[in-house]
Amino acid sequence: MPFNPTPLNLPPHPFKITQKEDTYFIFDEIRKKHLVLTPEEWVRQHFIRFLVKEKGFPTALLQIEGGLSLNQTRKRSDILVYNTAGDKLMVIECKAPSVAITQATFDQAARYNSVYKAPWLVVTNGLQHYHAQIDHSNGRFLFVAELPHYQAL
Repeated sequence: MPFNPTPLNLPPHPFKITQKEDTYFIFDEIRKKHLVLTPEEWVRQHFIRFLVKEKGFPTALLQIEGGLSLNQTRKRSDILVYNTAGDKLMVIECKAPSVAITQATFDQAARYNSVYKAPWLVVTNGLQHYHAQIDHSNGRFLFVAELPHYQAL
């Protein structure tokens, strides 16, 4: 069965993709390991490369699938970005391209961010990307059309 991923609205990248029997794997350059290539992982890996290559995000400040505790339940955030002082800067929630980004998707990301209190929240399915700057003290957010370069955050 050939590998035929959904084309994404992100720059292409020459990923290391391998196959064992009927399962495909993608090499995660941040965690330095091969991961099962699910549609969500395809989006996550593209978005990570976009952050690093196009937006200047330092790889050392990206945490992939970090654990958090929410209402006594263990959850995993897809991508958590830190600033150089070690403060949480951005929560990024990735979905498969077939998953529509709805209010429920934003609510999930916002619940994760209620723990982190990061000033930026991003939701993507690889086709659509939503970037919001969060004002936690006033309970407001502002959507921005384009994600700023890391140095501008």
